This record gives sequence, structure tokens and C-alpha cells, in this order.
Amino acid sequence: MTHKTTFALGFCNRGFMPGELILAARREMVQAVEQQGYGYLIMDECATRYGGVETRDEGRLFARWLKEHEGEFDGVIFSMPIFADENGAIEALRDANVPILMQAYPDEIGKMDFKNRRDAYCGKFSVTDVFMQYHVPFTVMKPHVVHPLSEAFAENLNEFAAICRVVGGMKRFTVGAIGARTTAFKTVRFDELALQKYGITVESFDLSELIFKVQNMADDAPGVAEKIERLRGYTDISGVPDKNMKTLAKMSVVIDEYIDVYHLDALTLRCWNEMETILRVCPCVLLSELNDRGIVASCEIDLCSAITMRAMQLASDKPTAVLDWNNNYGEDENKVILFHCGPVAQTLMTQKGTVTEHKMFAKGDPGSGWGSNEGRIAAFDMTFSNCRTEDGKLILYVSEGKFTEDKIEDGYFGCAGVAEIPELQEKLLKLARGGFKHHTSIGFGHMKSALKEAFTTYLGYELVEID
Repeated sequence: MTHKTTFALGFCNRGFMPGELILAARREMVQAVEQQGYGYLIMDECATRYGGVETRDEGRLFARWLKEHEGEFDGVIFSMPIFADENGAIEALRDANVPILMQAYPDEIGKMDFKNRRDAYCGKFSVTDVFMQYHVPFTVMKPHVVHPLSEAFAENLNEFAAICRVVGGMKRFTVGAIGARTTAFKTVRFDELALQKYGITVESFDLSELIFKVQNMADDAPGVAEKIERLRGYTDISGVPDKNMKTLAKMSVVIDEYIDVYHLDALTLRCWNEMETILRVCPCVLLSELNDRGIVASCEIDLCSAITMRAMQLASDKPTAVLDWNNNYGEDENKVILFHCGPVAQTLMTQKGTVTEHKMFAKGDPGSGWGSNEGRIAAFDMTFSNCRTEDGKLILYVSEGKFTEDKIEDGYFGCAGVAEIPELQEKLLKLARGGFKHHTSIGFGHMKSALKEAFTTYLGYELVEID
């Protein structure tokens, strides 16, 4: 999952301003980027005066340099150590096709003479105005002017890196839908053509093919033993009967084949009830393991949840999960138990899970549901989001809360955690009236701001405000 985010660095110039300040800015911006662990590309200092962009020709030179390095950077940081020339800036970046962070230097009291005064506070507006006229998307953050070596810019840089990862990973990707929509849930319906408009390709597979492949795979087929060992190290499988364990391992091998052959970036799976009645397993633990491997996997053919799971995985560089809005937590109106049968990545759990027989299936058909990965979700700050399609549009919400250390009694089956969400009841009203499902996807850390910027500024999704 780890990807070293890399930025192309650009700098402005303006003839009558103190251009010598650009040289210091180049050093400081490189230092700032390296301190946060990111990579960078920077045009040679000798390519233009002070290595900055001022004229239209210099802007075009920078644009050609970007084109030569296309695919090597995830975003552009356009630094304004002094008042920028708007014409050179737009020529440089109008075809960048990646997120652009506008950064402007602050002036310092005591250094306001002509030799040291920057006027970047004003010049930033000159650039952003022209970018708006040209319909070139860009990112601005608070504070309006900020020094690259400040703590505030470090926070901006990390958020911008998340934006870049989301935009880069969501512009074009492929989701596998293994099985038809779970029959009982119209709530998970989606529009493939609407998703394709946003660069999201859906590859659909009939569940009968997966079942056929599993049933016709020998116990000693390549990969089966390795999968069993992988799952034995991943979670507690000591209670799973040998036959069911081999079936789970075979299913994992088949799912990996789909991922490899069709280059799937994410998947969703019809997880009941054919797998249970025919194969005598449920795939919860396999989805858990996939998510921990960095391959987004949702259950119940909730493909829309897989979309927001992928976005949050890209933003946080950590696993995500899809959960039910399942239970109130006593009388606390701002707390809710979020639950699913066991597809939660163990990275997000308090400890290693235990694979059990799914209690819901065991109630009516004992022995049919081996694969539920039971445990508890750890306490951490979290972001939650989901989406739906309507009239050719992809419509999302995003908000934040935290998982707490509140206890859930031992008799509560599956994998669950208590989430505390400010003004939860108001948000639930908006979700219900907004036509959103009984699932939400969750990710590690607070990333609402980065997701909203990526969704609306660069990806063209429609956002429903619930905060």
C-alpha cells in the first residue's frame, strides 16, 4: 500500500521584485518536502533566471519539463516567494493534470524594505484568479501565506499528499463485482455507466464460476497450502474444521486469480447465502485479509462502499472497512455500534481475531458458515463516508468521529466497535433523507478535508454536507 508521494516543485518570478529570494525558496521547499518523507522533482536552477517562472516562454519551458516527467510526480507545489507573474504561472501549469498546491511566502515585520518585501500575499490572488478564469483546478489552504519550514506548512503538505494520492488513485481504477447484487438488498444497487463516467470500471463475474472453480480445485493445488499458512499466521483458525479451512483457502486462491487476471484495484463479493449453502463457508476472513493486503474488499456486493473505502485507503495509506450502522449504545445519542461479521482488517482491530462459524447461518443450518472473523475494533480517530449513484452522478458524504474504548459484551458476535460521532442524530437524519444505505465505510484518522478537496475540486463528485 505504501507509495512515496512525489511533488514537482515550481517557483514564480517577477522582474521588478527581489528575485534573489527565489534561490532561498528552492532550498527551503526541498528541505520541507524531504523532512516529511516525500520525493521531489525540481527544474534546474539555470533553466531560467533564479530557476523561477515569469514570462510566458518560461511557463511553456516549465510545462515541457513537466511533460517530460509525466507519471513521475503526484502533484505540483507552486511556490510564490514573491509576487507571481500570472501569465507565466498559467502557461506553466494549465496542463499539469495533477493537483496543484498554491503556496505563498509571508512577509516579515522588520523586512519590509524593497530588498526584502515579497508581496506574495497579494500575488497569490493574482494567480488563483487567473486559474479560475482558465478553469484549472488548484488547492489553497490556511493560512493564506505560510513559510515552507513552518509546522503549519508541514500539516498542509501532508494533507496535500493525501489529496494527491486520492486523485491519482481514483481517476481510473477497476472494481470487481463477484456475484449478482445480494438479493435482499436493493440498497446496494449502483449504475455502472455513471461510475464509468468518473473513470471507475466495473468487471462483473458470475458467482457460479467462483463456486465451480473452488469445487474443482484439488486440495494440493498450487497455492492452497500457502493460503492456509497465511491465514494461520493472520488470525486464529484453530477451531475451523479441516475441510472448511481448505475451502476457504481455495476460495482465496480463486479470488487472487480474478485480481491478477483482471487487474482489480478493489472488489466486492456476494457473500450470502450461496457460499454458505453450497460451499459451507462464509468469506469474511478472506475479505479481512485482502483489506490488510491493501486490496479493498467489501461484502454484500456493496460496490459503492468499495469506492469510498478505496478513497480513504489512498488518503490514509492504511486499511479501511465497511460496517453496518447497527446498534445504539445505551442512552448516548452520539455513540453507535458499528459492526460487520468479520471483514475488518486486523490492523484496525484490538488484537488478532478468531475465525468462527457465522452465528446467523448456524442458527438455521449448523456447519454452513465457517469464516466469520470475530473480534473488536480498536480505538482510533476515524473518517466515515459512503456514496450512491443517481441520474449519472456519483454522490457522497464524508464526516469524522472516533472509535472509543467502550466495551461491548462478549456475547455480541462478529467484529464491532463503539463509535462516537458529534451530532450523530442530526447526521443520521441527513443520511436517511439523502438516500444513503445502512452501511458506511470507515478509515483510519481524520481526513475529511483532504477527501472533500479531492472529491469536489479534482474528481467532480457531488458532495452532500452532513456536518
